[in-house]
Amino acid sequence: MTENGRTGEVWILGATGRVGRAVAGRLAARGVAPVLVGRDHDRLAEAAADLVPVADTRMVVAGTAERIAAEIARQRPGVVVNTIGDYAATAPLVARACMPGGHYVDLANDLAAMDGLFALHQEAADAGSTLVTGAGFGVLATEAVVAKLCEGRPAPRRVRVDAVASVANEGGTMGAALAASVVDVFTTGGRRYEGGRLVRTRLAANPRQLTLPDGESAGSAETPSGELRAARAASGAPSVAATSALAPTGAAVRAVLPLAGVLLSVPAIRRLAAARLAGIKVKSSPRPRAHSWGHAVVEWPDGTGREGWLRAGDGMDYTADVATETAARLARGEGRPGVHTPAAALGADLAVAAGGTFVLD
Repeated sequence: MTENGRTGEVWILGATGRVGRAVAGRLAARGVAPVLVGRDHDRLAEAAADLVPVADTRMVVAGTAERIAAEIARQRPGVVVNTIGDYAATAPLVARACMPGGHYVDLANDLAAMDGLFALHQEAADAGSTLVTGAGFGVLATEAVVAKLCEGRPAPRRVRVDAVASVANEGGTMGAALAASVVDVFTTGGRRYEGGRLVRTRLAANPRQLTLPDGESAGSAETPSGELRAARAASGAPSVAATSALAPTGAAVRAVLPLAGVLLSVPAIRRLAAARLAGIKVKSSPRPRAHSWGHAVVEWPDGTGREGWLRAGDGMDYTADVATETAARLARGEGRPGVHTPAAALGADLAVAAGGTFVLD
């Protein structure tokens, strides 16, 4: 037991999923024996058998977020990594179970989920718990570049960040968590900061073609993502926009997005669409580009500007590396109590420790 009565264990929620398995494997390779948490004993046992070095890995079988939270409150692990998705619902529930003294990490990348966790900031600070949200490629790869470009400078007037993930697809179904996230993007609509206020915009607004530092190119458009919130916090700029290469850039698709958002705001239609999407089979495919890129353009009131990039490999692999590095550091007692995005909690160089490389002007 640690001084605050925590066990020091690192729990991986959703340990049989792609990122959960990857984080567990990376922690095991560092000599940290993760506790695997999920709803299916046999699948957890298969995931445990894949860990190297092989160890007597502990498993916790719990089928709902409520049961998981109850076990966390009872067994008091030191760090919990949440990869189960539906973060708007699961993050506050699980994070509260970690307090006092326990730490929490999730991969959320939507504004509603992140804002729900940030509502716990003072509670977490008072409890001595560090809660890190957005511990994945998009948020860290962009906020770290913004932080580097703004070091030693006053707040800029305008920031734009672009998340250009390149991910190899595993074969299988889309899954409920990802399907729910996709539907939520449609119902949320576009967002950006203007005059320091979060304002509504058209989803997939301002499409652009980016020329990447390695000579490849990618289209992107504005999305209501966690990158937006993180860039605003890292810069203090009153005007902030965030784009993603995952957003549709074709005129025909963009034209029907407002209607899709209206339809999907009807609860029954939303549930049906999420269920249908969850069952869609995705074919295995290699990643479309050699690298994933986080990008930022920063402009100051005096007319000066800077541009920078962060280069990473497969976006999903980098997400696992970010979550692993974050969990390991929290287990060592690093980080600041309260709710933070990854670079805000642990510094912009976390992006390098997770395997990224800065390419700054």
